[in-house]
Amino acid sequence: MSSTALDTPTGSATGPATDVELSIGGMTCASCAARIEKKLNRMDGVSATVNFATEKAKVTYGTGITVADLIATVERTGYTAEEPAPPVADETVEATEAGGTSGAATAGQGGEAPDTLRQRLWTSFALSLPVVLLSMVPALQFDNWQWLSLTLAGPVVVWGAFPFHRAAWTNARHGAATMDTLVSLGTLAALGWSLWALFLGHAGMPGMRHGFDLTVSRGDASSSIYLEAAAGVTTFILAGRFLEARSKRKAGAALHALLELGAKDVAVLRGGREVRVPVAQLAVGDRFVVRPGEKIATDGTVAEGSSAVDASMLTGESVPVDVSPGDAVTGATVNTSGRLVVEATRVGGDTQLARMARLVEDAQNGKAAVQRLADRISGIFVPVVLLIALGTLAGWLLTTGDTTAAFTAAVAVLIIACPCALGLATPTALMVGTGRGAQLGILIKGPEVLESTRRVDTVVLDKTGTVTTGRMELRDVVTAPGTEARELLRLAGALEHASEHPIARAVAEGAAARTGALPSPEGFENVAGLGVRGVVDGHTVLVGREKLLADAGTGLPADLAAAKAAAEAEGRTAVVVAWDGAARGVLTVADAVKDTSARAVAELRRLGLTPILLTGDNRAVADSVAREVGIDEVIAEVLPQDKAAVVRRLQGEGRTVAMVGDGVNDAAALATADLGLAMGTGTDAAIEASDLTLVRGDLLVAADAIRLSRRTLATIKGNLFWAFGYNVAALPLAALGLLNPMIAGAAMAFSSVFVVTNSLRLRTFT
Repeated sequence: MSSTALDTPTGSATGPATDVELSIGGMTCASCAARIEKKLNRMDGVSATVNFATEKAKVTYGTGITVADLIATVERTGYTAEEPAPPVADETVEATEAGGTSGAATAGQGGEAPDTLRQRLWTSFALSLPVVLLSMVPALQFDNWQWLSLTLAGPVVVWGAFPFHRAAWTNARHGAATMDTLVSLGTLAALGWSLWALFLGHAGMPGMRHGFDLTVSRGDASSSIYLEAAAGVTTFILAGRFLEARSKRKAGAALHALLELGAKDVAVLRGGREVRVPVAQLAVGDRFVVRPGEKIATDGTVAEGSSAVDASMLTGESVPVDVSPGDAVTGATVNTSGRLVVEATRVGGDTQLARMARLVEDAQNGKAAVQRLADRISGIFVPVVLLIALGTLAGWLLTTGDTTAAFTAAVAVLIIACPCALGLATPTALMVGTGRGAQLGILIKGPEVLESTRRVDTVVLDKTGTVTTGRMELRDVVTAPGTEARELLRLAGALEHASEHPIARAVAEGAAARTGALPSPEGFENVAGLGVRGVVDGHTVLVGREKLLADAGTGLPADLAAAKAAAEAEGRTAVVVAWDGAARGVLTVADAVKDTSARAVAELRRLGLTPILLTGDNRAVADSVAREVGIDEVIAEVLPQDKAAVVRRLQGEGRTVAMVGDGVNDAAALATADLGLAMGTGTDAAIEASDLTLVRGDLLVAADAIRLSRRTLATIKGNLFWAFGYNVAALPLAALGLLNPMIAGAAMAFSSVFVVTNSLRLRTFT
């Protein structure tokens, strides 16, 4: 996670660790990322993770190391590195065509700018198509067609494939081999063989004809040319790179959308006048005006006015939320109706929007355990393939003596083996999954979280603020014979409206909602610990505990006493109402269960999880809430400091535990659980301690979060299966001469595009 420094390697420099993120340029495949990561991790006191898809290195380093040292190490490895510029909201699509989110956005194609890459692709395609057609269809071949093919294919192999040759040469100077080495060797070998056959062999003779076979061709070596393979492979791989770059940009689109949500300028109140300034100039404590239809510039508290705020772009919640003075509002949400004056409480990088963007980016830069295995394989894969290609060449020559077949099989091995799909399998799925989660109000802190969601079998739910709203609400109204419920609510609500007690507020709000405007009381008096009394519409009214009525000489009839006892048995608070010397009714108040909690519990069960309600409240209250939402197992009357111990006890029973909570008292339990889910409406301590943050504060999103995490993990595993399976199956076919080099090039390019497009399916998650 971004907030915690990684452990420094043994023997590292002592002192506090510092985190930095570097934009890496020049990477073309996963083996490039593996090389850079290996070089950085060899530095004393450095722990680094390099992500090929995001083209970034996340580095933690100790004292004695500087960012300049890190950059120098990357450059000595043959790549470029720089600290990324702060992301900007108005970044254009073209600037991010290559999929990056920073200044290194264009580096992923071996330093190629997106426009140059597109130009190379279309030029190579136009030149290669006639070459491929002439080589594959003998009926199209005329006298000296081979020389036209050379004229068209030469620029493709030299200029079109130049990024591969340049990267291969750079890596060779540093004693390394990457995917570019395979492509460069394969295409140059095919061109070189063709030049030898044309100028020194028989292939240049007028009237020469050339067939096409899906497998390796056999025949006179001096009559065989491979111009269609050299040009076709170059074009296919350029197409794969281009489509991969476009797909990677789409995969990171959610992060860009987050950054673009914020307002650009704001009307700040200065000396009683509105002054429009850039949002960057806002300071904590500034008051600013938000008119209907405008975005709220930053996190703050409503100082004046009331309105409904649409937070759907941050939380996924479609229903606008009513706000009035004292209510908190979040930057980037939209004011839909009235004029608001908001006092800024958080600005810049401290806002919820900025923190969401950081969490999403950190998650995209991380690596799941399965990806680390893929990276290790990619790091040794290219040298192994070079040996296999040499072995294939030698094996064919020794067993058949057929130089043409031996050469064709060796080139096919070089081209088919590119480990690009391996390097893209995890990062692309992570980018799309975490980005889609952010759009739905689900923040996944890192790839290791995905592994946890697969294993979880028990979900512990905090009650207050998680299953319930955390606010008292008027539930039931029981009246004495001859008393109307409306009158009871009107008189009790009027008196309670003058009190600040949470229970009094619940009664007043409930009464106002059911009866309309409340009258004003006279002679209001607060009786400490018992309730309130006063005069409303000429009636002397008492509202509070039963003892308040007893002290006034008013008894409670049997039917009202039974209603009060029943409410208290369910853990609810009973408020007794009397006026003019007679008890008139009982009002029951309770912490309201959220509307979606019962559906959420049912959804969690469908995911194979056993829900447990955990609360510090008394047993009666806990059992009542559990019955309402469909939870069978309840752990009640737990002290805040003991919640983590409950989670450890469940883990000791062999369970894999997810914890959902929102308060400071849940932070330790969230950190202890195998998977911590914090309600975004909760405290910063809970959010920091969690693995997943549910921005909307709706328990139903917890089920969505687990579903999305599991689906993302399944996509990663599907991608890796395809990438591994492709290489394992294709290499023997190529070595045995069952693949023409051009077909091998097309298959290799398709594997990378398939992995990325498979990941993009996560964008449709609902």
